[in-house]
Amino acid sequence: MESLYLLIPMSVVLVFLIGVIFWWSVRSGQFDDLEGPGYKVVADDDAPPARPDAESKVDR
Repeated sequence: MESLYLLIPMSVVLVFLIGVIFWWSVRSGQFDDLEGPGYKVVADDDAPPARPDAESKVDR
């Protein structure tokens, strides 16, 4: 029973802290664009990037 005197206030503080962090993330725009980063991952480039050392081997 004595442990409840410690656990209940700790849980209330934890819920309050989670609420504050969630409120901050919503207000700062963390959830504005949920689909954009997924499309950027699957976007295909036309040509692969050239390696810097490949140019020196072609000139020789």
